[in-house]
Amino acid sequence: MGVEAIRGMFDRAKAEGRAAFLPYFPVGYPDYAGSLDAIEAMSRAGVDGFEIGIPFSDPLADGPVIQAATQVALEKGMTVRKCLEGVRTLRGRGVHQPMMMMGYINPLLSYGVQAFVRDAKAAGADGLIIPDLPPEEAQDFVAACAAEHMALVFFLAPTSSAERIRAVGERATGFIYVVSLTGVTGARTELPSDLKDFVARLKAATDRPLVLGFGISTPEQARSMNGLVEGFIVGSALVRAGANGAAAVGALAGELRAALNTAE
Repeated sequence: MGVEAIRGMFDRAKAEGRAAFLPYFPVGYPDYAGSLDAIEAMSRAGVDGFEIGIPFSDPLADGPVIQAATQVALEKGMTVRKCLEGVRTLRGRGVHQPMMMMGYINPLLSYGVQAFVRDAKAAGADGLIIPDLPPEEAQDFVAACAAEHMALVFFLAPTSSAERIRAVGERATGFIYVVSLTGVTGARTELPSDLKDFVARLKAATDRPLVLGFGISTPEQARSMNGLVEGFIVGSALVRAGANGAAAVGALAGELRAALNTAE
């Protein structure tokens, strides 16, 4: 579990000559049972890991699709504790891939940093992704995750300075979340033209695995991740499919995963 599970995920994908695929999906959308069914369907489709969303009322990094979905989840009574129960249930149902809990800082502070990290590990999570946690203010989370051997992910964007890149490279465990563009999450028809240059700049500054997010939605875009970064995240496209049920989510995840088997 934890950091070792994340490392093993990247090692397996690298051995197969491809990027690792980590879908995002929020617990509670379209309802609690439906979200667990969707995540289980993606597990069966052969994805490499998961970004498990904890719904929050002010998801500043998320675009309209995920904002709407997490609002539905909140209106149906989703809580941090219920999300952890969901992870525990998924482990009991045979979901074996690494699971990163993605949540904003306020609900986690309310829960208690050490308590949340401890309970997340006990439920079966392997690490945390906290979009609004800057590395300069992350001491409590760094210490709690280190004590439990959990990964703690930080973000870098095209606007990140050389100083911020160094800071994130020093503090991130598991991987670095690379924001492909300035803006919020959401499917895009094209990825930025300067993306390769941005990734090259990061690889020159850190040896941490890079996982690209924001904007990836099609098999063609997924295939382009091979040889560029160690992994990538797809969220909005899968959440949009969630309105049509778990089978639709699993089918799209399967298409994205299959695209990685054919190099460009």
